[in-house]
Amino acid sequence: MVANSDNVTTQTTPPVATVPSPGDKASTVEIPAQTSILEICSDKVSYSPTEITAKFQYETTKVLKTQNKIEVHPVTCEFQFKTDRKVPRVGMMLVGWGGNNGTTVTAGIIANRENITWHTNQGVKHPDYLGSITQVSTMRIGSGPGGEQVYVPLKDVLPMVNPNDLIIGGWDISKVNLAEGMHRAQVLPYELQSKLTPYMKEFVPLPSIYDPDFIASNQESRADNVITGTKSEQMNQIRRDIRNFKASNSLEKVIVLWTANTERFCEVSDEIHGSQEALFRSIENNASEVSPSTLFACASILEGCPYINGSPQNTFVKGVIELAENKKVFIGCDDFKSGQTKMKSVLVDFLVSAGIKPVSVVSYNHLGNNDGKNLSEQKQFRSKEISKSNVVDDMVESNHIMYKEGEKPDHCVVIKYVPYVSDSKRAMDEYTSEIFMGGHNTIVMHNTCEDSLLASPLIIDLVILTELFTRVTYKCDPMQDFEHFHPVLTVLSYLLKAPLVAEGTPVINALFRQRACIENLFRACVGLPPDNNLLMEYKTGFSLMEQEKKNF
Repeated sequence: MVANSDNVTTQTTPPVATVPSPGDKASTVEIPAQTSILEICSDKVSYSPTEITAKFQYETTKVLKTQNKIEVHPVTCEFQFKTDRKVPRVGMMLVGWGGNNGTTVTAGIIANRENITWHTNQGVKHPDYLGSITQVSTMRIGSGPGGEQVYVPLKDVLPMVNPNDLIIGGWDISKVNLAEGMHRAQVLPYELQSKLTPYMKEFVPLPSIYDPDFIASNQESRADNVITGTKSEQMNQIRRDIRNFKASNSLEKVIVLWTANTERFCEVSDEIHGSQEALFRSIENNASEVSPSTLFACASILEGCPYINGSPQNTFVKGVIELAENKKVFIGCDDFKSGQTKMKSVLVDFLVSAGIKPVSVVSYNHLGNNDGKNLSEQKQFRSKEISKSNVVDDMVESNHIMYKEGEKPDHCVVIKYVPYVSDSKRAMDEYTSEIFMGGHNTIVMHNTCEDSLLASPLIIDLVILTELFTRVTYKCDPMQDFEHFHPVLTVLSYLLKAPLVAEGTPVINALFRQRACIENLFRACVGLPPDNNLLMEYKTGFSLMEQEKKNF
């Protein structure tokens, strides 16, 4: 079978963004087990030099619905979690490395690593990781003796990769070096670009897969760096690229992430995509409806590398999911959730939970980067429209009082290409809702956002969280051995518009529920109960407060 091909040919070592100064070569660095300022003092958690082992009492409810009654059955199960404390040497390979997102995230990591500053009319600016939940956001860990709420950075709860240590490589259909790609993207300030150029010009993306049937025809002029051959030959070339990248940089793990152009949806059929066997047979037969992103996903999974889809196309057909399950490799999708859609998942959640009924949601965007140019053709736009439109479905379905079966708000999404605005996307939304006694409420929102500066921290978080969960295992009765989470990594849903879920798993789009999942899973891994926000110690009188103070 083509999937198991080990036919490796000599390949030029891929360039990587790991240099401390222009011209220096990557060196192998032994990264020790990470220590943390956070120590959980409990009989439910134990620390060894190599592992954090925790016991966690999981409480949930099972519901049986009949025509006239809802039976609720509390269920309790004790889990054990084990987290490897050794942070490995990790590579991040980006499909579309030379585009706006790829050049911006690479430049940002280099600027942070080298502490490159730049001047603006507001003074000297310093590099940061704003927009990254792993690097900048905090979570409540508990209450202090005086009642103060104590928050810690997410990165201090469990051992994670420092983004400055990521080794970066990837593919692009354009052969310009990353300095030229950065200038072409017009995202970063001029002085910062000038200071980054000596670093960025060293990196040239590997050739990528170009299939003009899947992306807009206006991308043809950029396609001067492509892998030729049949689909099976293209997939095997990607496998060789990953192996060479991993070996030449002494990497322990590689995460592959698609940040290239949005593809049109492939026409899914069981004959072509319905199983792992059918998919590999289709690749061997050079079937036209096997997309480039699906080939990248298969190559990554076969090399044991988690694969994340940052665009809205239907990459993860049944055959890919089956392959990930059989190989026990993580996958996550679809489409970075950075600006307008993230606000939508917050606002509709607020309206529905407040008993206000959204009846119309209209979203308009215009942007001028290459993503906008690609989306100016209808087939590619349709992929984006689907990922943006489905984000409200679970919130609507949660309230059968306001919405009868099959009812949902009118939802319209418009995207227009306006070259002048470049990467600075404009988003305008109108939310119309029914309120008390036949009234109406309309909320109109205007959002100007620099697209790649919002997406780049998401790329960092997706890679860091995915790598972390490769080091987390669990077991519960009657399991004898620790196992990894299901290959469909739903915990990434906070960062992606259209969550991929395993069969039978509910789709959660409500942003606060997605964020709570990440925080409470972190808490479970260190033996802490979920943060239920009851704060009963401050609601039940003086005696409990006094008892709490004695515990410190």
